Amino acid sequence: MSDTPQKSLYGMTLAQLQALCKSENLPSFTAKQIARWLYVRHIEDIEQMTDLSKAARAILSEKYCLGLEAPIKESISADGTKKYLFRTSQGQYIESAYIPDGERATLCVSSQAGCRMGCRFCATARQGLQHSLSATEILNQIISLPERDKLTNLVFMGMGEPLDNMENILATLEIITSSWGMAWSPTRITLSTAGVASELTRFLDLTKVHLAVSLHNPFHDQRAEIMPIEKAYPISEVCDILRRYDFTGQRRVSFEYIVMEGLNDSPAHIKELCRLLNGIKCRMNLIRFHKIPESPYFSPSDEKMRHFRDTLTAKGIQTTIRASRGEDIQAACGLLSTKEHNKTNSKE
Repeated sequence: MSDTPQKSLYGMTLAQLQALCKSENLPSFTAKQIARWLYVRHIEDIEQMTDLSKAARAILSEKYCLGLEAPIKESISADGTKKYLFRTSQGQYIESAYIPDGERATLCVSSQAGCRMGCRFCATARQGLQHSLSATEILNQIISLPERDKLTNLVFMGMGEPLDNMENILATLEIITSSWGMAWSPTRITLSTAGVASELTRFLDLTKVHLAVSLHNPFHDQRAEIMPIEKAYPISEVCDILRRYDFTGQRRVSFEYIVMEGLNDSPAHIKELCRLLNGIKCRMNLIRFHKIPESPYFSPSDEKMRHFRDTLTAKGIQTTIRASRGEDIQAACGLLSTKEHNKTNSKE
C-alpha cells in the first residue's frame, strides 16, 4: 500500500475521471461508468462498481477513496428544519440546513469553512476564512445527507462566499447538472453572492443556475459599513453587470435584504432601492434579522416588514418576506459551526 494519501473520487468531473483512467491505463469508457456509480447510484464502496473489472477496482481501491463523510452532529427544529454539522478535511466545521416545506425540500449548502467577506451581521464572518471547500466537501453535504433522496432544491447560501471559491463551485455545479452526473435542472439551484463582481460575469456565462445577490443596503457608504466588500465591488457595479443579462426567461435573479430596525428600512432606502434596481427584472426577498450574540442589530416588527414589502411591490419590485426557519436550533448561517469552532479552540 502506498503512503501517498488517497484521492477522493466524489467531486471529480467527467474530464478529471477521464484523465484518471488514462493515467491508470483503464479503458476510456470506464470514466462514464465511474461517474454513474458515483453520481447516479451514490455507492458507498468502490467494490460496488460491479461492471468494472476486478483489476480496475483494485487499482482504484489502492489509490483512491470515495471521500464521503457523514455529518457529526444533527439538530432538529420544531418546524422540521434540520441543521447538520460536518468536519472538513482540515479539521474545521461547516454546516448545512435541510428545510422541508410541503412538497419542497431545500438544502442550504456551504462553500467555505468560515468567510473573509466580513459582513457585520453574519456569524460566519466572525470566524474569518479557514479554507475554501473542495468539490468533494461541497458535494458531500448533499450525498451524505440522510434526506438526500427527498431534495428538490439546492441553495448555495450557507457558510462562505461561493464566488470566492469559483473553481470548486463550477466543478460542483457541472457534476450536479450534467447528464453524466446528477442531471439536476439548473432551475432547481440558486447561488447567493455578496457581489464579487470580478467573478460574476464568468459565473453568469458558464452556468444557468439562479442568482441571489446579498444587497442589505442600497447606499454605498452605509452598505460599506456592514459589508466591506462594497469598498472593492460597489453594488452599483454589480447591478450594471446584471443589466447586461436576460432574466425574463427561466433564469432568475433576486436580491436578499436582511431588514434591520432603524438601519436600512426607511422611505429613503426604498426610494434608493427602486433607483438602483431600475432596468433589472428581479425579485426582492426580505429577511428578518436573526439575532446573533453581541450584535447591535434588531429585527423590525411584523407590521414594519409588511409595510416595507407592500411599498416595494407597489413601486414595481416583486417583493416577498422569507419565512424564518429553525431559529430554535440556531439555523442562521454560521451559528452552529461558530459554537463548535469556539468549543474546539477553547480546548487547545
